[in-house]
Amino acid sequence: MTARPTTANWLSILLLGLIWGGTFAVVRVALDGYGPITVACARTTLGALAMLGLMQAMGRRVPRLDRRLAGYLAAIGALSTALPFLLLAWGQQYVPSAFAGISMAALPLFVLPLAALFSDEPFSARAATGVGAGFAGALVLIGPGVLAPGAGLAAWGQMACLAAALSYAVASILTRRCPPVDGIVLTALSLAVGAVILLPMMLLTEGVPGWDSPATGAALIFLGLLPTALAALIRVTVIRSAGSVFMTLVNYQVPVWSMAIGALALGEALPWRFFAALALILTGLGISQGRNLQALFARAGSRPA
Repeated sequence: MTARPTTANWLSILLLGLIWGGTFAVVRVALDGYGPITVACARTTLGALAMLGLMQAMGRRVPRLDRRLAGYLAAIGALSTALPFLLLAWGQQYVPSAFAGISMAALPLFVLPLAALFSDEPFSARAATGVGAGFAGALVLIGPGVLAPGAGLAAWGQMACLAAALSYAVASILTRRCPPVDGIVLTALSLAVGAVILLPMMLLTEGVPGWDSPATGAALIFLGLLPTALAALIRVTVIRSAGSVFMTLVNYQVPVWSMAIGALALGEALPWRFFAALALILTGLGISQGRNLQALFARAGSRPA
């Protein structure tokens, strides 16, 4: 039975929404100086080094790797780091950073049926209605014709971003079903798998990266440490304690944050449909997680001042 989300789970979701919502603008900056494989590889490699160092400092040990656990770690590492990071970086060469953020709203559509089939999280009518409302908000946000045929590389970039959402969805289910592993160890090993996959690809295609400029170099470091290492740890903790469906709530926030940060940091204009989409996304949140919200507020109200 799925555990009821705690106050810490909800705060983690809010923090992840902010972090990941701003990540796409940072990726856009990094792509001004580096190729997409280098950007993806830097994220996984720096994130892996940070998490492996933390694992060592805290005395966390790698568990005995039998065939089943090793398979889960390899699949989770590939599908939660290497593949989606590469798809998003490649896609953002041809689509705005806001679209990459908005594409993450498609993730709940993948997770809910997958969770019902392969995990312990039922696909209720209430959840389906909430997800539908949230995804409708994302469609309003991006506007009509965004995936129209004949768009050339822009269309392929859009498909790459949506494929990244699917990759994250599958990884969420695998993380939930993975044999018990310490969250820090699982995060570190998953990122290490991604680095092992992407490092030879980068060296063979784009070569050893240099320091392009302060802005692009700092963007690479930021991507490796904050939205990759720290956010990966928070993500694993939330999925294992509250479930992969609860984790999809962060994807309703990401389009909102990506648009807001794009406007503030990159000077992008906010269309009127942003506000209509925001209302639909919040409505979807209220429908799908209304009971959890009521329980959370009740617990908060019962605490002593």
